[in-house]
Amino acid sequence: MKVLFLDIKIFFANMDMLEAFESYRDSSGKPLEIIRYSYDYDEKRVRNDETFEDTFQKVLRDNTPDFVFSFNFLPVVSKVCNKEDITYVSWIYDNPENLLYSFQVINKCNIVCMFDSRQYELFRNNRINTVEYLPLAASTKRLDALVPGKAEIDRYSADISFVGSLYTERKQYYEEIAPRLDPYSLGYIDGLIKAQLQVDGMNFIEECLPKRVVADIERASNLAIYPDSAETLEYLFANYIINRQATIIERKEILTMIGKRFSMKLYTYNQNNSFSPKGVENMGPADYFEVMPYVFKLSKINLNITLRSIQTAIPLRCFDILGAGGFLLTNFQADFLRHFVPDEDYVFYESRTDLMDKIDYYLRHEDERTSIARSAHDKVAKEHTFDVRVGQILELVQARR
Repeated sequence: MKVLFLDIKIFFANMDMLEAFESYRDSSGKPLEIIRYSYDYDEKRVRNDETFEDTFQKVLRDNTPDFVFSFNFLPVVSKVCNKEDITYVSWIYDNPENLLYSFQVINKCNIVCMFDSRQYELFRNNRINTVEYLPLAASTKRLDALVPGKAEIDRYSADISFVGSLYTERKQYYEEIAPRLDPYSLGYIDGLIKAQLQVDGMNFIEECLPKRVVADIERASNLAIYPDSAETLEYLFANYIINRQATIIERKEILTMIGKRFSMKLYTYNQNNSFSPKGVENMGPADYFEVMPYVFKLSKINLNITLRSIQTAIPLRCFDILGAGGFLLTNFQADFLRHFVPDEDYVFYESRTDLMDKIDYYLRHEDERTSIARSAHDKVAKEHTFDVRVGQILELVQARR
């Protein structure tokens, strides 16, 4: 079988997935034939790009792959694959991802693999039959090969670590539009965020946006729906503005709260170097390949606070923590229950009080902590590697033939 692999460097999992494709052997020991095609991701050209479309059409005709693969759904690729009657497999890597609402998503060439089961069910319930559920993965091969030496142990050992964005280093739509919102909308949104932060496992922001508030955000912001897209303003504003703001508040509050009782390390973008509350050591950014695995291996507790627009899915960070053999303490995400066992493979907290209690408990119970981390690592190595996912993707492709 021949796959044309869209090589998109900006996606961290790109290298692991390519390695898994290259390692694959079928039942007779035959490898995949892989054509690497470098794709320079540009948000402005990912929907329509006549130059790319003409070039890519020729590439497909010259190479005749059985399928094309990319991370995230690229409408411009789907358009060409549909014309050429070639299967296009995309594996969603981000959430929110408004490109999923492109009209091209219904093209019969598509197999769109979604890592969030709620998003998958939403599309299926609306008769979009080109989508499948496929959680993310980890490369235990790569992670196991990284053995900490004295330098790594000295630098990255920690009681608690959090690796992630504070979202203040990116475009802050909420801060930009807040001065332009009327007092009713501003108060409503602030109240909605406060309510949402009391609840894990269910996101109600989008459903609770009244027309008056939506209209006011539309007036105050420069966000708009693309002509070739089926997304709603409620989806756009809930996920790109309000859920992001909720995550900013939540992460800062939780990290500050933890720092008052425990010592912890924060790995985040350089633009956030001013955020260093008591007890929190801001370590700056952690390189995904060179640093992050050591952080996960050498932290007694690895904390996950999921971006609020990811409704049920297991974030890539969590797979990397578990695949590295780290102990994971996370907010509740329903998809964990599909694949892992609470208190056996990972631990989730139900409230901020519960979070603090569980940090205190697991810092004092090393045997339980290491047993849970070992169980999760072994389960990821068996069921949730990129090698396993390549096999699952090939089954989906073959089922379409």
